[in-house]
Amino acid sequence: MHIPTLIERKRDGGALSEAEIRFLIAEFTEGRMPEYQMSALAMAIYFQGMSADETTFLTLAMLESGEKMSYPEGAPRIVDKHSTGGIGDKTSLILAPLLACDEVWVPMISGRGLGITGGTLDKLESIPGFSVNVSRENAIRQLQEIGVVMMGQTADICPADKKLYALRDVTATVPSEPLIVASIMSKKLAESLNALVLDVKFGSGAFMKTRDEAGSLGSAMQAVGEAMGVETKILYHPMDEPLGRSVGNALEVVEAIEVLEGGGPPDLREMTLDLAAEVSVASRDQLGQWLDDGTARAKLDELVNYQGGDPYDLKNLATIHAAPVVREIQAQSSGKVSKMDADTIGRTSLALGAGRSRAGDPVDFSVGFDRLVKVGEVVAAGDLIARVHAPNESAAEEGIKKFKEGFQCEL
Repeated sequence: MHIPTLIERKRDGGALSEAEIRFLIAEFTEGRMPEYQMSALAMAIYFQGMSADETTFLTLAMLESGEKMSYPEGAPRIVDKHSTGGIGDKTSLILAPLLACDEVWVPMISGRGLGITGGTLDKLESIPGFSVNVSRENAIRQLQEIGVVMMGQTADICPADKKLYALRDVTATVPSEPLIVASIMSKKLAESLNALVLDVKFGSGAFMKTRDEAGSLGSAMQAVGEAMGVETKILYHPMDEPLGRSVGNALEVVEAIEVLEGGGPPDLREMTLDLAAEVSVASRDQLGQWLDDGTARAKLDELVNYQGGDPYDLKNLATIHAAPVVREIQAQSSGKVSKMDADTIGRTSLALGAGRSRAGDPVDFSVGFDRLVKVGEVVAAGDLIARVHAPNESAAEEGIKKFKEGFQCEL
């Protein structure tokens, strides 16, 4: 097969066969297809899309590029959750330890930030010592002992996705339905799940901008999951304003801990409970009780301890990752908040250093925004509407300027 010919066919709107897709993924995974060719193919897919069959073939080719998780006989229900990405979405940090309080195992394989959206692995690595590099063997052992592991892809789990994931982030090909489906579902199918809940976002801060686009993506992922025998549930959520009141790696971990201690923003708590209830054995009320009585918080401590961190550091994370400059942002007029644009805040956080411009770039765990007001709240002129955490004064000034472009309040 001739790679440029296959790229050309997809560029012109043609379909690729299962054998051709398997060939392309194998060549890319093994390093025989250079990144510039895969970048061209990803851009062709971005513009031309893929049929349902092509998407399934791509998902399976990426899944079969590596190994799958296997569990000992008598293992309990295996469940997980995945979000299509959003601004301030730290639900995984709450949901994984919460579900581990139930009679299930949670083998959560997560990714790094994509585009303007934060990544669970980056947030976890803001916890000093926390290692997301867990072998399949150690992951199984950890599940047997505490019921949860939060890890990155190992070298032998979906290696094709790991390479393509990083490439999409820096080639403007993230918001492509077939590429999103294949990336998410190959990793989740590699976990050998019984049940999966998908949190599909739509709006200014999501890859899918409209509810119809989100519905199409959700249906495509559900079709792939069900075809592989995984009970697949979907919840749809708007992402026109950030979830919770914090955006940024360490800032979001701090907020997730607040929810695990029975507090935190109500929208974040309720969304986490809604998602957890879709795959749990326990009732939603019981899940809420585990947040309130410290059970879920204690499970987070176990998780952090098992993966190389010190639970004591969780109490001091805001100090450990204190940004050099923290500036308050005040409302310039009185009224009801009508806009807190997720896209603007996500892009501004990225510019502050919370995300990547190139594959392999480091992230700044300390930067971002917190104490965000929510749409519908009433503010007076001079009231605090957010704080910016920045690496220096000039970045803080630019962050405030950009933030205000995405904020509105009306009388």
